[in-house]
Amino acid sequence: MKQTPPHIAILPSPAISHLIPVVELARRLLLHDDLHVTIIIPCSDDLPPSDATKSVLESLPKPNTRTIFLPPDRFDDLPSDSRPTAELAFTVSHHLPSIHRVLKSLASRNTTTPPLVAVFVSLFAIDALDIAKGLGISSYVFYPMNAISLSVFFHLSKLDEIAASYDFLKDLPEPVKLPGCPSFRGRDLFSGVQDRRTDMYKKFLQFSKRLVSGEDFKGIVVNSVRDIESEAVKALQEENSGKLTIYPVGPIVNIDSSGQNNQDSECLTWLGNQPRGSVLYVSFGSGGTLSFDQMTELAFGLERSGQRFIWVVRKPNTQPPNATCLGPLEPLGFLPNGFLERTKGRGLVLPDWAPQVRVLGHGSTGGFLSHCGWSSTLESVVNGVPLIVWPLAAEQKMNAVLLVERLKVALRPKADDEDGLVRREEIANLVKALMEGTSEECRTVRNRMKDLKDLAVKALGEDGSSTRALSQLVSMLKKI
Repeated sequence: MKQTPPHIAILPSPAISHLIPVVELARRLLLHDDLHVTIIIPCSDDLPPSDATKSVLESLPKPNTRTIFLPPDRFDDLPSDSRPTAELAFTVSHHLPSIHRVLKSLASRNTTTPPLVAVFVSLFAIDALDIAKGLGISSYVFYPMNAISLSVFFHLSKLDEIAASYDFLKDLPEPVKLPGCPSFRGRDLFSGVQDRRTDMYKKFLQFSKRLVSGEDFKGIVVNSVRDIESEAVKALQEENSGKLTIYPVGPIVNIDSSGQNNQDSECLTWLGNQPRGSVLYVSFGSGGTLSFDQMTELAFGLERSGQRFIWVVRKPNTQPPNATCLGPLEPLGFLPNGFLERTKGRGLVLPDWAPQVRVLGHGSTGGFLSHCGWSSTLESVVNGVPLIVWPLAAEQKMNAVLLVERLKVALRPKADDEDGLVRREEIANLVKALMEGTSEECRTVRNRMKDLKDLAVKALGEDGSSTRALSQLVSMLKKI
């Protein structure tokens, strides 16, 4: 008798940057074995499903996938000064009754798809573990970031005790040393755990305690490569031996190059006319922004470097000093006067968005100035593109420490001690050094990134560590 294929549900947070790894995990699982996957998307009036979200979901193979958008909800109890991470967590928590109804329906044997055997929850959907437990559904945590940031959550309760006399973890006088991780300064830790007074910190502390207990779920699927984060992965596995399983299945990244649109065509045509390895790609992720003053310094730094570049520009998060006199500005009106004309032919400036996967995979791209979000970092790794790291939020400062100090695949600019700005001279010198390979450090960065690319490719091979971890996960799902 043929065995019924496992049916799993995945509950991500609604942000596109969180959704893409979930979709790629689903795609990997579907390629690996005969499964059914349902992705449940919480929505709000402020976070409706975007065209990009719908496009990403529609790319999944049919008929074994299904997407359920939960009814949009508006909530008035979110503090006006809340960070985006808090909004994501609130969006999910307000949908818990809807999540309960959907999971109960999927678990029913009256459905047209096989009954649900497991639910995978994201960091911001951790409260759904209680729902799954009440319905008798097995649970897993999907952690789309890396092993070192996951280690922070496993040890946050201990860090909280150490930091008992401080409101902010950035004020810790001694380096933070976690098993298998590089040493971190307090200010480099995950931004969401910096302020011990916030509701978000308390929520993360509860998550930490659930991780340590390991009672409500069977394992954690982490977007890491064992051979790249070997010490951190080993430490996590040893600490949790006999309690829950850590599955390092990365790199989980979007590598699809289909569906080119007009903006893609402009960008790729321009890239195709540049010498091999000569272009620096500059992007701060789907939501990263700079101040007006920092954007000005970056513009002049790119200009002074003399290097070719593609820069994804977004409106700065502060206004120029004379903004009230200027009136509404064009999308690129925040750039210095004459910048576009002076860099014409050598630089391509794109408002808001670029086809990042295609840019990083193009032979003309030789470097990436990045906010070093983990998805962007992995996209750089799988294409062997060395980095200049410019962390802004979330776990990005931890990623920067990993990339610069341990893996040695990135350079990091130094900010001015007085105002925190990275000056144009520093930017110009660093960009020129990376792109021209003028120092031993830069040559090491390039060679090390090639090595990391080989490790990532090997991990996804037929007998690679990530392939084996995924196979182990699927085997467990089939036994439920």
